[in-house]
Amino acid sequence: MNETVLTPILDLLDVAGIAVFALSGALVAARERQTFVTMAFFALLTGVGGGTLRDLLIDAPVFWITDPWVAAICLSTALIAWFTPVRVWDGKFLDYADGIGLAAYAVLGSAKAIAYGIPPIPAALMGIITGCVGGVIRDVVAGRPSIIMQPELYVTAAALSASVTVIGMQIAGWLNLMNAAVWGAAFIAGFALRSAAIRFEWGLPSYGGSETAAPTTSENITSEKKPDHSE
Repeated sequence: MNETVLTPILDLLDVAGIAVFALSGALVAARERQTFVTMAFFALLTGVGGGTLRDLLIDAPVFWITDPWVAAICLSTALIAWFTPVRVWDGKFLDYADGIGLAAYAVLGSAKAIAYGIPPIPAALMGIITGCVGGVIRDVVAGRPSIIMQPELYVTAAALSASVTVIGMQIAGWLNLMNAAVWGAAFIAGFALRSAAIRFEWGLPSYGGSETAAPTTSENITSEKKPDHSE
């Protein structure tokens, strides 16, 4: 990894993102009553999926190949999920935890892309990819609907954190700001938006508006699909 990226704040965001996404992956397998091997696989896949794609795109060493702690964090998180009843993670807690990982990874991905000389707009996209792709891969492998196919403010929250990171790092020198302050503000902005979306069920308007019968919340989507599961 480029040494300019190795800072205490980004390291903390990295660990937070890895652990939270790994947990979400392990819990998907746990709810399907899978083996520990499958849970560990899902934890690793979700924890490193977005960052792996980012590193390949910006021509950087794949972070979890060169850092032995990443796989250890994912496997340890799978162990925690294995020995914990799934009901412990029910409710909104995991949604908010996922929001922490989303914002953390969006900031980290954008900052790392900037450090590797990627232009601002692609760098922001790298932040979005880092935050969202791991969960998308998890859902595709598990054969479940992905959150990006729902109107919830999810990718938008990652985009906010990534955009604040990139813009802030571009103007930090002019305003005599430390990058650490920019990263902190970007994380708070993305997490606040995602938290508000969870709390108040905010979502973007869907194509066609009222002309379509598409549901506008994830709860409606779930309720519509229940008859299919019983068949």
